[in-house]
Amino acid sequence: MNGADNQNYTYYRTIKIDDLEIFYREAGDTAKPVILLLHGFPSSSHMFRNLIDWLASDYHLIAPDYPGFGYSACRTPENFEYTFDNLAKVIEKFIDKLNLSKITLYMQDYGGPIGFRIAKQRPELINNLIIQNANAFLEGIGPDVKKMGDLQATGDQEAIDGAISYMMSFDGIRDQYIFGAKNTDVISPDSYNMDNYLMKQPGRADVQKVLLKNYATNFPKYPEWQQYLREYQPPALITWGKNDKIFPGAGASAYLQALPGAEVHLFDGGHFLIEEYGKEIATLIRTFMQKNIR
Repeated sequence: MNGADNQNYTYYRTIKIDDLEIFYREAGDTAKPVILLLHGFPSSSHMFRNLIDWLASDYHLIAPDYPGFGYSACRTPENFEYTFDNLAKVIEKFIDKLNLSKITLYMQDYGGPIGFRIAKQRPELINNLIIQNANAFLEGIGPDVKKMGDLQATGDQEAIDGAISYMMSFDGIRDQYIFGAKNTDVISPDSYNMDNYLMKQPGRADVQKVLLKNYATNFPKYPEWQQYLREYQPPALITWGKNDKIFPGAGASAYLQALPGAEVHLFDGGHFLIEEYGKEIATLIRTFMQKNIR
C-alpha cells in the first residue's frame, strides 16, 4: 500500500506469484498490526468484506483469494497442482512478496490447513491466531465430513462425485451459510450468490473436485499442528459457530488441549459465523489484539 492511499478504503489488487495472478483485498495503515485473512470453501476473500470495513481503522488487513478461488487465476488441474500443500506454498510466497511479518492469522475452514502449514513451517512469522470454524483436532470432525470419509472408504466413485457435486451446487453452497444459523434473516444472500456465481465460472468445478478429494491429506497432519501449538503457545482467539455440521463446537473446545490459555467463544451459529455475528467478532478481535500486541 503506497503513501497516497486513503486508509479508509479497501483496495482490490493483484500480485504475481510465480506465474499466477493472485487477487487480494487490502485496507488499513501499513504501520498497524497485520491481520492476514484466509478464507474457506466455497468462498473467497469476499467473505471478509464486512469484517475488513469494521477493522480497517485499527489494523492492516489483507485477504487473498487462493488459486482457483475468487478473482485469482484459475489454471486447470493439469497445469497447476491443486493440493493443500501447494496452496500453502503459494500463500507463503504471497506473504514474502508483500514483506509481511508479525502476522495475526485469521483462519476459517480451508484457511486452517493452509495457515497451519505455514505456521508450522515458519513460526517466526506468526504473532497471534484467530481461529473460526477451522479444525485441527479429530474431536471437531462433524457429520458432513464423516459422511464424505465413509463414502471415500467405500470407493463408490459415483456416490463420492454426487456428494461433491451437491457441495458445489447452489443448494449445497447456501446450506453451508444457512444451516445452524440462529437468525437466517441477517445472512445476506449476496454471500452465497457470489460464491455460486464464481463456482460456475469456467474450470472452477474441476478445481474444487480435486481439492475436495485432497482434503483427507489434512487429517494426518493434525498431530503436527497440535505440536506447533503446544511448543509455541501463540495467543489465540477462537470464535466458533457451535451448530456447524462440518466442524461442530467440539472442535473449538479441543484447542484448549494444546492452548490452555486460548480465548474460546462459542456462538449459536453455523459454519460462516461472521455473516451472522460479524460485529460481535470484530469487537472480540479488538479486545484480543489490544491484549496481545507484540
